[in-house]
Amino acid sequence: MSALFPRLLVPPKQSFFLFGPRGTGKSTWVRTQFPAAHRIDLLDQELYHSYLVRIGSFADELRALRSGTTVCVDEIQRLPQLLNEVHRFIEEKRLRFILCGSSARKLKQHGTNLLAGRAVRREMHPLVPAELGEAFSLQTVLAVGSLPVIWQAPSRRDALQGYVRMYLKEEIQAEALVRNLPGFARFLPIAALFHGQTLNTATLARDAGVARTTVTGYLDILEDTLVAFRLPAYVARMRVREKRHPKLYWVDTGIVRALKSQFSSPTAEERGSLFEGWIAGLLRAYRDYRQLFEDWYYWAPAEANRTEVDFLLNRGREWLALEAKTTTNVSDKTVRGLRAINGLKGLVRRVLVCPGGRRLLTREGIDVLPVDEFLRALDEGTLWP
Repeated sequence: MSALFPRLLVPPKQSFFLFGPRGTGKSTWVRTQFPAAHRIDLLDQELYHSYLVRIGSFADELRALRSGTTVCVDEIQRLPQLLNEVHRFIEEKRLRFILCGSSARKLKQHGTNLLAGRAVRREMHPLVPAELGEAFSLQTVLAVGSLPVIWQAPSRRDALQGYVRMYLKEEIQAEALVRNLPGFARFLPIAALFHGQTLNTATLARDAGVARTTVTGYLDILEDTLVAFRLPAYVARMRVREKRHPKLYWVDTGIVRALKSQFSSPTAEERGSLFEGWIAGLLRAYRDYRQLFEDWYYWAPAEANRTEVDFLLNRGREWLALEAKTTTNVSDKTVRGLRAINGLKGLVRRVLVCPGGRRLLTREGIDVLPVDEFLRALDEGTLWP
């Protein structure tokens, strides 16, 4: 169904891995872009077991294809050993592979053949406003997220509840990623409370009733299964010493709210972290789709409480500082972090993004962009001066 929305992802000309959380529309996008591709779906249990019993049957199937054929393998993480044959048939028959996955955990294990540069990596993200078009509503996106599988469901609440259950069943239990599934299930809603927050593994461990080392492993699983990511702190020397703990973001606001069993309209207390997390997801998507930046961080000087810049983007020797706030009232408190970071060498722009209001330029040179102006800058490639 996500074919209704044109995606910003442009397929590379060579073989590639396509990663993204379940429900982002990877398979639909592949069918749209490559309708004649030979498809192999490892969620098909009969097919999966046939390869598991005899890996050579996968090679036999590839051998029967014409040279130059495009082959799509869905859920490649279920059988990473197939990559040895993929490698061979790229070389021997010039087959082009699209290797889709909703988890990178098993592919990261020691000894997995990642094709030595013969396949590049691409990411599929939840729908961004440019893909939603006229259907985009900030209020709706903050409430239920923008995963295609959720956005187009008859009941978004039921779909979100089912998504969380399916994640635990198919991604975690079926792949045996944790030994203590109840402990991981207790951990998830607590981790959702840290959306947009600096991570405190000791607090997470205490509240989830598991060891701190276990929580560290759980956070790795969230990242490896592509449902969350950590944003590192900026640690280069400035006038002050910086914090070093990363911040946690979930890839979709709907997942965050479903984990906390919150399905009504977001409260004022929720909106701040939801809006910041949504901006984080947008930046990440445009990094992957449009090469918006190379590296990113958040900045929070340890000596100055409540002084922070949400996102510090790096491109070459240039830096762009960006803050996301739900208020439309530009005050000293609102721009405290952007004012404090002004001494960073190479800083070319400071931006405050708000849900609404009018575009402003403060006397200190801070750009205040309402969401529609910010989205326009992303799409036109004008965020960087």
